[in-house]
Amino acid sequence: MTGTLLLLRFMLRRDRIGPPIWLVAATLLVLVQSTQSQNLYGTPESLEQLRQTIGGNTAVIAMSGPTRLLGSIGGEVVFEIFAFAAIVVALMTMFLVGRHTRVEEETGRAELVRSARVGRQAPLMAALVLAGLADLMAGALVFAAAAGTGLPVGGSLLFGAAITGVGFTFAGFTAVAVQIFESSRAAYGVVGALLGAGYALRAAGDVGSGALSWLSPIGWGQRTFPFTGDRWWPLLLPLSFAALLLTAAVVLLGRRDVGAGLVPPRLGRATAAGSLRSAYALSWRLQRGALAGWAVALGLLGLAYGSIGNTIEQYIRDNPAVAELLPGGAGDVLNAYLALTAGMAAVLASAYGVSSTLRVRAEETSGRAEPILATPTSRHTWLAGHLSVALTGSALALLTFGVGEGIAYGLTVADPGQVPRLAAIALAYLPAVWLIIALAVLAVGWTPRPSAIVAWAAVAYCAVVMLFADSFNLPSWVQRASPFAHTPQVPLEDLTAAPLVVIGLVAAAFVAAGLAGLRRRDIGY
Repeated sequence: MTGTLLLLRFMLRRDRIGPPIWLVAATLLVLVQSTQSQNLYGTPESLEQLRQTIGGNTAVIAMSGPTRLLGSIGGEVVFEIFAFAAIVVALMTMFLVGRHTRVEEETGRAELVRSARVGRQAPLMAALVLAGLADLMAGALVFAAAAGTGLPVGGSLLFGAAITGVGFTFAGFTAVAVQIFESSRAAYGVVGALLGAGYALRAAGDVGSGALSWLSPIGWGQRTFPFTGDRWWPLLLPLSFAALLLTAAVVLLGRRDVGAGLVPPRLGRATAAGSLRSAYALSWRLQRGALAGWAVALGLLGLAYGSIGNTIEQYIRDNPAVAELLPGGAGDVLNAYLALTAGMAAVLASAYGVSSTLRVRAEETSGRAEPILATPTSRHTWLAGHLSVALTGSALALLTFGVGEGIAYGLTVADPGQVPRLAAIALAYLPAVWLIIALAVLAVGWTPRPSAIVAWAAVAYCAVVMLFADSFNLPSWVQRASPFAHTPQVPLEDLTAAPLVVIGLVAAAFVAAGLAGLRRRDIGY
């Protein structure tokens, strides 16, 4: 344990930017949802109407949580937002623990640290303390956002504590995973799969008898029932489970070598396959797992949104105030709903495209780009290989969303023609997605060090404008800075080619400028 506090200070210095962004995202989710819910369902009559509307809709229950939470306005906020806030905190925790343990060993920095007076368990303990502090901060901010918007203090405190419990659990999962697997990507993949399984078990349990929800960390948090029951004892489950996982991680750490995992990596082929003889093929090989994950996730999201498409009109009739949140209001509820869901999917596809594009920067800083560029592969070809994954992958992610939404909605209205229709609607937002990706390319080319901040800030800006422009009363010039504001809101509006062509040309100009910048700067700086 020697050196734990010193390492913790060092980690806090390194992570002075990333975790605050995650924390702000979780806080904004609660803040906006609490404000909107109290405006929409502030009376007992409107809340009762909501219970009657949602109580029999299995798709909404599967996405959100148990209907018992709808017993109060605070519980309705937890019903709407808990699972999503928990996912944000779990991902933040996963990346924090993984970055300061397995990633440090992969890059060789852990050996330099361990050559000083640092105990074997110190890096793991410092990373877990850092993650625990971040989880506690997340819980405190959730409490402040809920209580600050007028919700009862006791329920708000339990709400924040439940979010913290989820973070503790996934800190433990990650601590164990980084001992087992030699690759950070494998560890992240396993923990991400556990997070997805937790959400699925919670959904299946809430739709059914509720038993399966007790197998999910997200279900443990929801079953504290903030504002509708205020049960504190379920918090013993994440605390006990996190303690067991921490103990297991410490034991496993003592049984492996530094830099190695308990599961040895699979031996590769003696010779590369013919499909890996170009920079484009290598880029696709490196990113195929992430692309598959994003495509599946957006496809499942499309299925969820499409499954409630046939009930959205009745839902708006029962809750007319909700129509204010839809583009175009209550004039054409179904098409407004489809336009809103397609826009949200486009923002998520932009997030995938940005993460894929920033892989270029990760390859630079890790030193893996240099061996490739030492061959006859040019910088433009190398960047174009990764860019092809980002552009094509974002289109595929949008397509899977549209197909998923079309399948689910088509089944509810017995119209198979909804599949190609909604797939085409989703792809109408693709030029705006490509413009955000092009902005990431421009940042990588000219401002490589803050490129991640620039690119993710653009994604966050577009998400805020699309979802909360009316709630925040943002001025029109702020809204029009987003490329999605210039994209026709299909199917609510007619599709016109002119704005899409202009957006495409701007994106092409950004890409060309980014390529020029990459050619003029040093690699790795």
